[in-house]
Amino acid sequence: MRNNNSTTTILKNPVVKNILSAIAVAGFGFILLNLAFLFDFLFQTLVDKIVKLFTSVDFNMTWNWFPSMKHAMFVVVIGLISWLIFRSKLGVLYKAIFMTVPLAVVYVTIGIFFYRWPMIVYSLGGLFSIGVLYYFYRTKKPWLYSYTLILVGLVILIANLLGVEI
Repeated sequence: MRNNNSTTTILKNPVVKNILSAIAVAGFGFILLNLAFLFDFLFQTLVDKIVKLFTSVDFNMTWNWFPSMKHAMFVVVIGLISWLIFRSKLGVLYKAIFMTVPLAVVYVTIGIFFYRWPMIVYSLGGLFSIGVLYYFYRTKKPWLYSYTLILVGLVILIANLLGVEI
């Protein structure tokens, strides 16, 4: 029978721990992103239902700004949740996994508001990425945060280049 100490020793190896952390960010981040998009749908549906209590007009069709306003409200909600998460005492791994959501929301928001001008979308996305990477470097944040930023940025970029619609 094999001793359980060998498994514990392997998991304490920094290289193994880093690889498992990177896999956890990718896997659980993907699940969290799907939940975030579901939450966005539910949030915007709730806003529509609240508006319908007061009027029979379909604001999504009659007011050009209404869908953008709903998305902006969702961005604020994600921002507030993110602020609470990042100020909490959660571990770096959990914060890095959660970070996939606000990062994806920022990239998707840039895409939504500037979709008519692809070069502006790519430029703003690139500037955002560089700015956040610089912030992580200057504040000596753990490498897992930079990994999450690069992973989410590449996934959103590839999805955009392939014409995937959200």
